[in-house]
Amino acid sequence: MEVTHASTLFEALSSPIRLQLFRLLVRFAPEGLVAGEIAKHLQLPGTNLSFHLKGLLHAGLITVEKEGRFLRYRANIPLMLETIAYLTEECCAGHPEQCERFRAQSTVAAAVLPERCCK
Repeated sequence: MEVTHASTLFEALSSPIRLQLFRLLVRFAPEGLVAGEIAKHLQLPGTNLSFHLKGLLHAGLITVEKEGRFLRYRANIPLMLETIAYLTEECCAGHPEQCERFRAQSTVAAAVLPERCCK
């Protein structure tokens, strides 16, 4: 992943609403949700939701598929994982002992951390 691509993704997620929206779709992966369901979960009017969905679609963080009269939105999980890898690939400059110390200080559950962030 190139830095310009990564910055586009982070810019798209910089809105609190878009971040909540993306996390909601991650929670409902792989099935995703139709727009009306998203609006209910986030308590957003349709026009506001449409604006935020467009931003995430443009960045490639979500996909959309037409289902009859409805549009189903899904999180792009492979891209999310690539982004996490981009953030952690150079962690601790290859010194695993530092990573272990940072893991211990983190409030993140070990199960959701990458298995190993140092090479």
